[in-house]
Amino acid sequence: MPELPEVELTRRRLERELTGKIIDRVVVRAPKLRFPIPQELSVTLPGRTIRSVARRGKYLLFDCETGWLIVHLGMTGFLRLADGTTPPGKYDHLEIFFADGLVLRFHDPRKFGTVAWTTDDPAAHPLLAGIGPEPLTGTFDGSYLFDVTRTRRVAVKQMLMNAAIVAGVGNIYANEALFRAGIRPDRPASTLSRSECHRLALTVREVLQESIDQGSTYRVEEGTVAYHPLDFKVYGRGKETCAGCGGALEETRLGNRSTVFCPHCQS
Repeated sequence: MPELPEVELTRRRLERELTGKIIDRVVVRAPKLRFPIPQELSVTLPGRTIRSVARRGKYLLFDCETGWLIVHLGMTGFLRLADGTTPPGKYDHLEIFFADGLVLRFHDPRKFGTVAWTTDDPAAHPLLAGIGPEPLTGTFDGSYLFDVTRTRRVAVKQMLMNAAIVAGVGNIYANEALFRAGIRPDRPASTLSRSECHRLALTVREVLQESIDQGSTYRVEEGTVAYHPLDFKVYGRGKETCAGCGGALEETRLGNRSTVFCPHCQS
């Protein structure tokens, strides 16, 4: 699943490529993904200019003058740019053609993505209204984390992946941040000390920012998605040795998600 760094890198590329472009026509090729695709897009969007591309958590927000197109990539979705003369693929469910001949396609084999439209403040949209603070901003810090964990008995990793607590932290980066912070992922969130909360907020920010920085070569090509080369220390490394102490890593499941940690370095 694309996580915050992949979505942010997609946002940067699309804002660079699409800002100022005029929408010529829209083709909706599937009635619904996770939710129905608004059919009015084919009437509402033509003639509108893309003014900016923003991000909230894992959602992309396209400012289309009279409203906002909201897109979530889901488990397998991605947005790709192509020449408008290139025929769509089997899983290209939405196409936005621009006046200069470029086309933006939403490709999603499993149809877990989301496309929505609003003419109101997008922050108030039901999809976005309950999202917590952005982890790369000053509103997410150790003091905030300490306050929200006091009554939560859920495992700290599951808490980090709760979008209502912090925006956009998925399985990969929760694993990595907890390893750096030296905190076991299965510890009840309420057991974290104030100093541990400060350390965890810092490592969450570090792993996300490093992933974005190293992903400067991130690209979406026709038929492929190339992700960034972040050197993960625990994610996807079950039964291997710890990069810190050399001991064996352990693997378990939390919230039905693979979770790898070092029982010696994380407590």
